[in-house]
Amino acid sequence: MNRALYLLQHVYIHPLLWIIIALSIATAHFLELCLLLGIIFIHEMGHAAAASFFSWRIKKITLLPFGGVAEMEEHGNRPLKEEAIVVLAGPLQHLWMIAAGYLLTALHVIPEDIFQLFLNYNLMVFIFNLFPVWPLDGGKLIFMLLSLKKSFPSAHRSTLLISIVSLGIFTLLTLLIAPTHLNIWIIIGFLGFSLYHEWKQRRFIFMRFLLERYYGKKSDLHALKPIQANEQDMLIDVLEKFQRGCKHPIIIESNGREKGMLDENEVLHAYFAERRLTDKISDLLFSY
Repeated sequence: MNRALYLLQHVYIHPLLWIIIALSIATAHFLELCLLLGIIFIHEMGHAAAASFFSWRIKKITLLPFGGVAEMEEHGNRPLKEEAIVVLAGPLQHLWMIAAGYLLTALHVIPEDIFQLFLNYNLMVFIFNLFPVWPLDGGKLIFMLLSLKKSFPSAHRSTLLISIVSLGIFTLLTLLIAPTHLNIWIIIGFLGFSLYHEWKQRRFIFMRFLLERYYGKKSDLHALKPIQANEQDMLIDVLEKFQRGCKHPIIIESNGREKGMLDENEVLHAYFAERRLTDKISDLLFSY
């Protein structure tokens, strides 16, 4: 009960949504809106409940006029398995909602037409959220899959590029199939703005990832993945090879031979605490 109250305290209704609610009442579409908002709310609470289970820091659960978003104060340093559960916890809510709707319809608790509308909304939200576009659930899953092999900045950049291409294809399909559908264009505009903002902030997002790596928890990094660095590499060049879910011993080489080894925390400390922004990685061998 306490956890449920904690999650509800983080729910925020966007001011524009109140206008949509008023319009739905005026146009006799309040029931349809309630069904859709209820589905979106349960979807987002699924994310939030899973995040709360893993003691993630929940910032806000926002209900928007065209969807919802659960914002977390986590910056890429949680285990990928945890993040996969948190991301999938949203879409999985639709399975039990559809099953419950079918049972209630079979028991004649709700009419067939309401269940059909409820089913359509569930399928619509479920499928749409799995599109490979950031910040939808599908985009987050793409980011996690790429993070298994790529460094954080590389995986993040590739995710955004895939998202831009996917959104472009979706936009073209909308032009061909439903060019006058205002709701779809609003969603496309929101996704386009989110991608633009994420692309502009990608360097800041990477720095935030490194800062939490430096100041945050270290116990969650179980995989050991050495980074091969040339002695002439700058510190930032080495940091850009950091990967989610992996702890990195830094092996410094000169002319194909190992010159020394550093712990990743030594590199992070030199960059953030000592502000050695223009140093080469080999310079740290004489310091530690």
